[in-house]
Amino acid sequence: MSEDIINVDHLTFCYNGLEVISDISFAVKEGDYVGIAGPNGSGKSTLIKNILGILRPQKGCVNIFGRPLTSFHQWSRIGYLPQRISALNNHFPSTVEEIVQLGMKKRNPVTLKRTLDLMGIAHLSTRLIGELSYGEQQRIMLARALISQPDLLIFDEPTTALDPETRDIFYSLTHEMNHQKGTTIVLVTHDTGIIGQYARHLLYLDKKLIFFGTFENFCASPDMAGFFGSTSQHVICHQHEKTENPI
Repeated sequence: MSEDIINVDHLTFCYNGLEVISDISFAVKEGDYVGIAGPNGSGKSTLIKNILGILRPQKGCVNIFGRPLTSFHQWSRIGYLPQRISALNNHFPSTVEEIVQLGMKKRNPVTLKRTLDLMGIAHLSTRLIGELSYGEQQRIMLARALISQPDLLIFDEPTTALDPETRDIFYSLTHEMNHQKGTTIVLVTHDTGIIGQYARHLLYLDKKLIFFGTFENFCASPDMAGFFGSTSQHVICHQHEKTENPI
């Protein structure tokens, strides 16, 4: 049996007394790839911030790698990319190469070059990150999160500012890390028509947990057909077009 990398138990979080997420419980196993989806304002980013300890729940608890969040200290095992990267001014004094290297436990020029090439940013390596567009900055922060190959990767809508080609490269990289290296991945996304090609499980959130399970079970669920309509259900589940190696 795989161990629970993340265990969320009856989690409730409130902003100004209003419940943003309510009584959420689920577990992410070692080597899993979970896509988290839901409408705007459904609490997806709030859930991620509670899992990482950025926010503290009013009720419930979170365990990471088998330890209570309050006593977990091995943060180098986790790579995280938030929904919005901080704005960088034109005089930010670090190059692309220097920023990406911050994600490495030990400097490795070969790994650095491979990551820069895969993300299509090798030609930007000596540029100051503050001089680049938002989309270019997002690719660089993605590279920083991926380069150390942590045990757990958590992404909050990482493809929002990416062009289609870079988005496909990103999904292919996460697929490779999950299937070949066993990296556990949790990814918040609006790409509900795409994520079913890559993720193993779907968590659909709308302040409460609407669904958590495999895409196969989602596709076969009468409750989900009633909730989404059969057409949208099959677009999300993507089972009818899935291949063994979607790269």
